[in-house]
Formats: sequence, C-alpha cells, structure tokens
Amino acid sequence: MSKRNIGQEIIRGLEEIKAWKRGELKLKIHTIEMPKAADVPAIRKELGLSQPEFAGFMGVSIGTLRNWEQDRREPQGPARALLLVASKQPAAVRAAFAAAQPVSRKGLYKAGKKRPASQLRAKAA
Repeated sequence: MSKRNIGQEIIRGLEEIKAWKRGELKLKIHTIEMPKAADVPAIRKELGLSQPEFAGFMGVSIGTLRNWEQDRREPQGPARALLLVASKQPAAVRAAFAAAQPVSRKGLYKAGKKRPASQLRAKAA
C-alpha cells in the first residue's frame, strides 16, 4: 500500500480549481439523489422497524416520523443523510440498531457518589 501525499493532493486540487476558473478544465460533477419523505415508509419497512423504533433510531419524535411518512414534511440535514445510508446499506443500519443497547438509568449511581454535572437536572426556581 502506497503512502498518500496529502499536500500534493491539495496542491493538485488547487491547480485544478485555477484551471477551471480560466475555463481550461471541466470538473466532474456527481449528483446524489437524497431520500425524500415519500421514501421513508419503504426504508423503515425494509429495515423491519416499527414507527417508535425507527423514530428512536433516527432521533426524532414519532410525530415527526409520521409527518414524513404522510408526506406533510420533508426530512432535513442529518436525517436525510441517515436515511440515505439506511436506503443504500440496510444491513449496516440493522446491525447498528441491534448493537445499540438501551441504557438503564436505574442503578447507575451508588449512594454517596456524585453524578456528573452534565447529568444533573436544573431545579426550577
């Protein structure tokens, strides 16, 4: 395996940009078709997950997932990227979902031990 010369790759890229700006070079364009709201039900069903499971995996509420599935709202940003992975590599997503273990809050801290500040709830004044 040959070692990459990142510095040379960056310089080559900058030279390509300069040539493109002068009209001497046509750059390659790659278009990626991102999943849309209409694709969400099929992606979820391909993974074999219920709405609550899929919503939890995506990090959204069930209401948000239902809005996507009923084509009332479009997924945005990171959610679309995760949907792309789920649509192209469902086995990888299934494996990640299976490997994720729910964390039980009960018994995490023994009596006398302080919780980290990040896990303390702010008390209402």
